[in-house]
Amino acid sequence: MEGDDHLANERNKAEFNVDDMKIVWAGSRHAFEVSNRMSRLVASDPVFEKSNRAVMTRKELFKNTLRKSVHAWKLINELPLSDDESLMLRHFMDQPGFLDLHWRMFVPAIKGQGTEEQKQKWLPLANKMQIIGCYAQTELGHGSNVQGLETTATFDPQTDQFILHSPTQTSSKWWPGGLGKVSTHAVIYARLITDGKDHGVHGFIVQLRNMDDHSPLPGITIGDIGVKFGNGAYNSMDNGFLMFDKFCIPRDQMLMRLSKVTREGKYVPSDVPRQLMYGTMVSVRQTIVSNASIAMARAVCIATRYSAVRRQFGSQNGGIETQVIDYKTQQNRLFPLLASAYAFRFVGEWLKWLYTDVTQRLEASDFATLPEAHACTAGLKSMTTSATSDGIEECRKLCGGHGYLWCSGLPELFAVYVPACTYEGDNVVLQLQVARFLMKTVSQLGSGKAPAGTTAYMGRAKHLLQCRSSIRKAEDWLNPAMVLETFEARALRMAVSCANNLSKFENQEQGFSELLADLVEAAIAHCQLIVVSKFIVKLEGEIKGKGVKNQLKNLCYIYALHLIHKHLGDFLSTNSITSEQASLANHQLRSLYTQVRPNAVALVDAFDYTDHYLGSVLGRYDGNVYPKLFEEALKDPLNDTVVPDGYHEYIRPLIKQHLRSARL
Repeated sequence: MEGDDHLANERNKAEFNVDDMKIVWAGSRHAFEVSNRMSRLVASDPVFEKSNRAVMTRKELFKNTLRKSVHAWKLINELPLSDDESLMLRHFMDQPGFLDLHWRMFVPAIKGQGTEEQKQKWLPLANKMQIIGCYAQTELGHGSNVQGLETTATFDPQTDQFILHSPTQTSSKWWPGGLGKVSTHAVIYARLITDGKDHGVHGFIVQLRNMDDHSPLPGITIGDIGVKFGNGAYNSMDNGFLMFDKFCIPRDQMLMRLSKVTREGKYVPSDVPRQLMYGTMVSVRQTIVSNASIAMARAVCIATRYSAVRRQFGSQNGGIETQVIDYKTQQNRLFPLLASAYAFRFVGEWLKWLYTDVTQRLEASDFATLPEAHACTAGLKSMTTSATSDGIEECRKLCGGHGYLWCSGLPELFAVYVPACTYEGDNVVLQLQVARFLMKTVSQLGSGKAPAGTTAYMGRAKHLLQCRSSIRKAEDWLNPAMVLETFEARALRMAVSCANNLSKFENQEQGFSELLADLVEAAIAHCQLIVVSKFIVKLEGEIKGKGVKNQLKNLCYIYALHLIHKHLGDFLSTNSITSEQASLANHQLRSLYTQVRPNAVALVDAFDYTDHYLGSVLGRYDGNVYPKLFEEALKDPLNDTVVPDGYHEYIRPLIKQHLRSARL
């Protein structure tokens, strides 16, 4: 068919080996093989069918999710699958459900905060799914401000129990996935109170439901918070609410690795450093950044393939029209998103290394790099999720009107992904944490303490504050040292400017409050520098495969130069570049678009996504878009009958003018 032939021709244009790029994208041959095997296992299993999610009722969708989740668990045990394979199987199932919170939050919380005895008791049950857990921290009235949580856990020395209580409506737990209908247990975060003293927020393992009939235990009010944004999407997840009415649990269900309460009610901090908790945080945020690259890649894959299939205008004397992907306006919107998918992938790989490094240092009681690790993971989580949610919506618009159809895959992808801008830390709040770290780093520049890690460039403050870019011609924008220095100068100058402005306030907190918007922009500049630098480092490493490195180089500089174009005001106002150098950057950017154009479809093929996983008629591998759009349209329940329900009741009386008089 036309679409199939068209995409075959596109693939023939590729100037690199796609199979080699697939391995680069996956991170290793082993990772590629696991991903490839699991994606095809899911795609071939009818239980994981997902094309009808949009027309399911909420109850049908939820029950369908339970069916898929249990089926996935059976496969994991019966085949059996390794931990890596299990993770990928759940990923390609592509339907939010209770398994996500159980494995990603509940189990790690016990591992990280439980004593050896607690881990021996609870982890075997959780690992065998004999209990199903969730992570209940967020409340109706407090999310980002964890220290403001209102749920209380008051120790009663007479019964050797904690009394969990929700003193206000706003203290109800609100949003935890898996809580509403499925979870039997939860890690609950509450204010620990002993002998009238508040010791702050601590974690507790709490049974929520009867293990025989699944009914809530006495003293617990629990349910689902209701329908969420989008068709399908996160409505497959039972995000829940939870209130306690003086609910009692044994003392040993407080997670006691970091602190404990004795039988007499004495609060005793552990000798285990609280900083160990940061390792788990780095791991969680690394996963979020990696997921940003995956979601961006899905959207870009759909938009790129469809842009190659779609033709509009440009016909000469009745000839064939121009492919939409050949228009520079389309390339200018699409190719930077393609570059972002690869950029976020590689910075995610670096965060995996950072997690290993931080973990090893923590085990050796070396906490020196923790503040920097916390700042960069917070900032990268914020920056990548914001860019990805915006990128998915841009891809929908790049697909024109058809992108608005549910079967394009883009509306549901957006609805599923956009909560990432809020969970695990509101994105603006996280950037303000980065800003505080940057202000502290700037304040220490004259102390002789050298900045480390991602802030090492600040150690060259004297040079970066005075230097002028040596870019003279468009090709200079392909020089990694020149590009890096431009981003370093901009980031440092924005941070120093904020620090100088802060110093004018007698009250630093008041100054911070007044300068919030500027501080966020400085933090974003720092994070963008990290991503650009890690992409360049990737290019400097060994990359195997015909033409692969050249394509990655093109994408790296598209990512960097488009950021300059997008944030030109920052680069000009800080005198990091001149207007003439900005013009040269735009000229080089257009040239890079031309070089990427023949490779675009092959670059998204390297993601190795099955049609099942993409869930998009527009992004089909074979490009057979238009016949399949008709097939999807005819499946809609409205087309079950030629004459619609309600015709005789409403439409016929209207056109026959047989309407009854309205009564007030």
